[in-house]
Amino acid sequence: MTTHKVALIGGDGIGPEVVAEALKVVAAAGVDLDTTSYDLGADRYLRTGEVLPDTVLEELRGFDAILLGAIGPPVGSTDVPPGTLERGLLLRLRFALDLYVNLRPFTGVPGALAPDCDFVVVRENTEGTYAGEGGFLRKGTAHEVATQGSVNTRHGVERCVRFAFRLASGRPRRQLTLVHKTNVLTFAGDLWQRTVDEVAPEHPEVARDYNHVDAACIYLVEQASRYDVVVTDNLFGDILTDLAGAVAGGIGYAASANLNPDRTGPSMFEPVHGAAHDIAGTGRANPAAAIRSAALMLDHLGETSAADRVTKAVLGFVASAPDHSLSTSAIGDAIAERL
Repeated sequence: MTTHKVALIGGDGIGPEVVAEALKVVAAAGVDLDTTSYDLGADRYLRTGEVLPDTVLEELRGFDAILLGAIGPPVGSTDVPPGTLERGLLLRLRFALDLYVNLRPFTGVPGALAPDCDFVVVRENTEGTYAGEGGFLRKGTAHEVATQGSVNTRHGVERCVRFAFRLASGRPRRQLTLVHKTNVLTFAGDLWQRTVDEVAPEHPEVARDYNHVDAACIYLVEQASRYDVVVTDNLFGDILTDLAGAVAGGIGYAASANLNPDRTGPSMFEPVHGAAHDIAGTGRANPAAAIRSAALMLDHLGETSAADRVTKAVLGFVASAPDHSLSTSAIGDAIAERL
């Protein structure tokens, strides 16, 4: 049996609670993890003023994967300046570890707006408007100017597009949809469209389509089942996947993988939801997204059979019309029992 070295970042709010249930289910699937916990997030920042020390970043490079719960202060808190954790921890990890694909699968659950959907969003994860290009002129004056640039490189776009085509090629429907705003963002959009057009002949088995991002929002609400693999840029992917989580059954089921497909460093896996401080410690957090994120981690680590069984256990549990009063740990127990 292979033992995988996994760094755990429970984080804030409900983060440690959902990570605990994910580990419970991984153990039930028969996968052995050698875990090390790291104290990172809003709580650490408030105690020490540190976000992600260089020494910790270097330690994280030595793991096979990182499993993260949730990061963030309570809603309305002014103790942590906006962007401190997002840029200093989450984005820093994505950039430093070259986690250039953000993979988010969505499978509709009973009672959802789109119960029959089954699609994956491939979001470029290290460029676009999140790259940090921009600045202020005459800040604080009546003539202040703020710019926020969108950085799109051929290298960054192409490696994301190639990943999406490979993924679509291995799925039953073999369909890829580029989502952008080529009619207005004529430079970045042109680069994305040309890259898709140039890579497509290498995958003649994959049908391809294009949607403007605003149209994609409508289609997600009206007919999310039309999508198979969606590839898009960083900002559009961030927004679309929150909407996708809502139509597929709720953000509590939405998982994500921040992938370094070249495996030059560890990939990071986390639920899409936030820290939800208002229900922390009450046993009301839904651990399904964290458990599905752990399944994505298992698949990345080569434990494909265990990953498939965990995903099926989660979906089977949700389809069984479970008692909504079940606690966080009881949900973890019920999913583990299915394994």
